[in-house]
Amino acid sequence: MFRIQDNLDYNMPVHFGGVRLVPGTVATQRATALVIGYETAREELERYIPGEFELRIPEVQVMFSTFSRINWLAGSCYNLINVSAPVRFQGKKDQIEGDYTLVTWENKTEPILRGREQTGIPKIYADIEDLHEMGSYFHTTASYEGSRFLTMHFEATGPMAGGERDRIQAALGSMNTLGWRYIPKINGPGADLSQFILFPQRMEVETVLAGTGSLQWYEMTWLEHPTQNHIVNSLAALPIRKVTRAILAEGMVVLDRMASRAIE
Repeated sequence: MFRIQDNLDYNMPVHFGGVRLVPGTVATQRATALVIGYETAREELERYIPGEFELRIPEVQVMFSTFSRINWLAGSCYNLINVSAPVRFQGKKDQIEGDYTLVTWENKTEPILRGREQTGIPKIYADIEDLHEMGSYFHTTASYEGSRFLTMHFEATGPMAGGERDRIQAALGSMNTLGWRYIPKINGPGADLSQFILFPQRMEVETVLAGTGSLQWYEMTWLEHPTQNHIVNSLAALPIRKVTRAILAEGMVVLDRMASRAIE
């Protein structure tokens, strides 16, 4: 009969076996990232920030990334849209500044499952277009079964240089991604597991383009998306007061699951 081995790492379905974790192993992938940040209303954004965190500034960051040459997926690729807010965690043991993940959409099942179960990132599915490029203009769209809910546009003005480039490289070179690992009870309200997670990652930036960016959220009805329309509509209701950042970066992303941990 099947028995779990304490020295192996398992994912469901567990009974087909686990794998041995090699210390120092990291996930690597080529990335093109379009980042648009915008100022919003503090009180409205704080509705979605758990009480254990403090919102540092009332800003939403939306990052589209297209990943390729993914080592743990044997060179495969997928697209992602991550929505986060800058926070400070003030726990009994940990005091950490980072970005709290409000939601992450991805267009491939495997990273969704691993990210939710292993590192507490609230990943869900969406159809995410590849980044369309025409000269200095870039755009992408996220949708679900034909109903769009987000468009992102960027027009490059030229490469970043000097101190501005250094600040972007430093910010992307060490990112404290924070998530809420929440496993609901089988039979009704409450959680079997509820913990906040630190998931360190970094982007080794090779090129950065400055430019002007914009995005638009589109509300969805229950008929268009019965399980996610409340998420999209909550984000669509946040006012976009001004765009604070718009960049397009390329480089290598490194995800260090072995360094991730629960924070208290």
